[in-house]
Amino acid sequence: MPSASYASRFTLYASLFFVICVVYSGIAFGAEGAAHGGLWEEYRWKVLNFAILVAVLVYFMNKPLKEFLRKRTELIEKTLKEAKEAKELAEKALAEVQERLKLKDTEMEELLSRTRLSAEKEQNLLVQQGEQMKEKILEQAKNNIEYELRLAKEAIKAEAVEVAMELAEKKLKDKLTKEEQVRLIEESLKRMETKN
Repeated sequence: MPSASYASRFTLYASLFFVICVVYSGIAFGAEGAAHGGLWEEYRWKVLNFAILVAVLVYFMNKPLKEFLRKRTELIEKTLKEAKEAKELAEKALAEVQERLKLKDTEMEELLSRTRLSAEKEQNLLVQQGEQMKEKILEQAKNNIEYELRLAKEAIKAEAVEVAMELAEKKLKDKLTKEEQVRLIEESLKRMETKN
């Protein structure tokens, strides 16, 4: 951006240019009114005034105008260069962001894949543990049933033996006479004594 002193110099030169234009225009119009001597006389002062004006403008405005245009060109070039660099940086940043997004997408896919595999493994483990528990429960129930069945059979056998004994005793009592009963008791006692 042009400095403040440069801007004030440019304003001064522009004001000087305006004043010179006004002064020479007045001189040109005055000269035209004084001379009515022909076409050449009429335009001679105008051409001369214009040539002087151009010479004065070129002399006084040449350096500041060149300097202004040079600085303005440099400023524009600098701005364009900065804009180009900013564009390149923005494109680079955009490419990095897009690359990061691709990496994030890939990471998300990998994370989802790992999560699915972990969930499947956990599910398979739970199913396997459930099957093992089911087998243990069934085995325990089978053992309990067998135990209860064995107890029930033994109870039934004992009861059957008792009932059979009662029936046998009753039948024996009915069939045996008193003397036979005494004889059987004595034989049983003798057998017991011999075993001891």
